[in-house]
Amino acid sequence: MGGAEHNGLEALEGAVKRDLAYLAYKGVDWVLPRRHEEGHVYDVVIVGGGQSGLGLAFGLLRERVGNILVIDENKAGMEGPWESYARMITLRTPKHLNSIDLGVPSLTFRAWREACKGKDAWEQLDKIPRGEWMDYLRWYRRMLELPVSNETRLTLIEPLGGGIYRLHMEGAGAPANAILSRKVVLATGIQGGGEWHVPEVVSRHMPRHLYAHSSEPIDFEGLKGKRIAVLGGGASAFDNANAALASGASEVHVFVRREQLPRVNPIRQMEGSGLIERFRVLNDADKYAVMAHFFKYNQPPTNDTFQRASSWPGFRLHLGSPWLKTELRAEEKGTDTVNVVTPKGSFTFDFLIISTGLVSDPTLRPELRLVNDDIARWRDRYTPPAEIANPLLDGHPYLTPGFGFIGRDEEGQARLHGLFAFNYSVMVSCGLSASAISGLRFAIPRLASSIADQLFHDDRQSILKAFYNYAEEEFAGSWDRIAPAPGGNTQTV
Repeated sequence: MGGAEHNGLEALEGAVKRDLAYLAYKGVDWVLPRRHEEGHVYDVVIVGGGQSGLGLAFGLLRERVGNILVIDENKAGMEGPWESYARMITLRTPKHLNSIDLGVPSLTFRAWREACKGKDAWEQLDKIPRGEWMDYLRWYRRMLELPVSNETRLTLIEPLGGGIYRLHMEGAGAPANAILSRKVVLATGIQGGGEWHVPEVVSRHMPRHLYAHSSEPIDFEGLKGKRIAVLGGGASAFDNANAALASGASEVHVFVRREQLPRVNPIRQMEGSGLIERFRVLNDADKYAVMAHFFKYNQPPTNDTFQRASSWPGFRLHLGSPWLKTELRAEEKGTDTVNVVTPKGSFTFDFLIISTGLVSDPTLRPELRLVNDDIARWRDRYTPPAEIANPLLDGHPYLTPGFGFIGRDEEGQARLHGLFAFNYSVMVSCGLSASAISGLRFAIPRLASSIADQLFHDDRQSILKAFYNYAEEEFAGSWDRIAPAPGGNTQTV
């Protein structure tokens, strides 16, 4: 970083500190400490140190809930998808939509970029480069001094009763023993509410070394000169096609089941119509219908992503071409290949990249295995009209407007009290609030407030008792020299 850029960032960091001081950031906690024979009890543990987890930690600290911990399975600075499976050149979100700054101008991405690259850097920017977004998140975490424990993976949530969870963890950064917390938030990103989906046409018939999901590490250098097939028509499919072709793949064929790529992006309408920030006030019928429409039409690839992919001479696009069958073929040279059968012909490839999204279902999360039978799903609470019914939606957890899990019965509710979701599984109940950058600025304050409200309500008897017993004298004046005035009023002697 040059001198001018260094000075700009130094000035911005001074402004951040000043703004946070004006806001009394990290003020005195009001939450009553909870004691337990096993040791320290956190008020909130946030699972996931990506953009959602960091933003929520900031939101809770602004609520004066400071006894918190963020855990993340990745090394410091590698949280989230940005340095792993996110292979886009730029973010897809319009640059002007604020997110985890929570209304503090000096904490915005724009302020950070202008400080690093100069005042004109924002106007010259089309979309936010992926690498810069990750650098911003690293800076955000450092400036706010957020308590993150890296290389710590949650393996099990164990309800102990009495409003406390025991959290079992593993990893280089994990403590020797389980930790305790009153509230747990699963800010676990895209896959954190279920798992990435690989269709059986691949998983049942192909050996693992011949395919990878687009969310996994892929040795693109090892695919140089190879013929690659990509299954899926979303933006990530074209991102991976670009990555393979840029690394020297001879051909990349993208297969899409639709006869045409979608042209309309529903998120753009949602961002301006109030639907993202006000989704929670809809009734169940409207929520389900909105998400059924969203899943049906999905999102197109961005124009620049598609144009970049289609400009490669080795790029091929197959529309109306779902995979009917995959067949392993043993070649004479000793290298296996794959025959892909579609309604429009058969093709032979050296490797498959599966970009078919994910399935949200608490049953798929091993850390929830002690409570997943307690969790109400949408299929338990709502029967949609047949024409829009979707099993993928039905498997989503049915949540409160404040992102809390709801039990199927009273006993289940007691075990789930204090457990919150803030990942893609919230979509049917809470909209795009936790599944898109454009929703975070609305969702984080609501979730932080919901958690704080629950902590307050849990401790209300002790808090109210302290209020009724409060007798600390504040007024120190004396009325000894106050004498009655004519007409019954008083006057100073």
